[in-house]
Amino acid sequence: MSLLAGCGEPAPEESSAPDTNQAVMEDAQWADEAEALVDSPAAVSPLLLPEASGTAVEANQRAEIDYSNLKDGYVMAQFTGQTSTRLKVQVAGPTTTYTYDLPVQGWATFPLSDGNGDYSVTVFENTSGTKYATVLTASFPVALEDEFAPFLRPNQYVNYQGAENTIAQAAELTQGLSDPLEKVGKVYDYVVETLRYDKEKAASVKSGYLPVLDEVLAEKKGICFDYAALMAGMLRSQGVPCKLVVGYAGSAYHAWISVWTEETGWVDGVIFFDGTTWQRMDPTFASSGNSSESIMEYIGDGSNYTAKYLY
Repeated sequence: MSLLAGCGEPAPEESSAPDTNQAVMEDAQWADEAEALVDSPAAVSPLLLPEASGTAVEANQRAEIDYSNLKDGYVMAQFTGQTSTRLKVQVAGPTTTYTYDLPVQGWATFPLSDGNGDYSVTVFENTSGTKYATVLTASFPVALEDEFAPFLRPNQYVNYQGAENTIAQAAELTQGLSDPLEKVGKVYDYVVETLRYDKEKAASVKSGYLPVLDEVLAEKKGICFDYAALMAGMLRSQGVPCKLVVGYAGSAYHAWISVWTEETGWVDGVIFFDGTTWQRMDPTFASSGNSSESIMEYIGDGSNYTAKYLY
């Protein structure tokens, strides 16, 4: 894996094998549920956390796939057998296939980022080299309750579950606000004014890296992946649908966010208010000290941005 300039996140290998678009799910105990008294666009519980409900399950002696909550935009899997080899989960949607690492113990959550349509989820176990054997597969049609359902809950890339400081900071920043765009503005301003771009981390980050939001918040620095994940986690915890987008800004492998409101629909690229209208903006470039003029000249109408994966 080579590092591309401009972000510092490794680009995923392009192949149909289970090791495409690698993601590592940390096997950790999640903390108790935090409280955030805000309104959600889906008109449901403000802090939306995934659960393996057990009402629709495919299982064998070695693995389980829980697809009880398809309308809410996610599926869960866990490996229940014994192994010392690498495990993966592949989520194949109508147009895109995502492949993730799977921890040996505990449930992992995967967003149904492709929206409505037919999906298959497969658990793989490494046999030798880059070869994997199928452990379990489940197939099902998905009809989301809302188009933004996959982009409200925690997952490996935007894991705000148990990130108590991140949730508390988001609640403090948006206290008394009900307008989603005002929340976006507060969170955006905080992140770009507080974080600085970590060039050393960008030069050394390994494939499979995933941000730990409370650590990013405490260290006040990071790469584009950290910026995007922190903003997305804060906004989701406040009921604002937010996609973490991984793709290319020009030739640089990059991560940014897209937010949704009733007034605007999906706004691609993180946005800012220029005093008159909401504009496309990239938090990494903004925090790196670039002027809004130079950023907008680079970003333009967004044609330099090419999305590959949504989380």
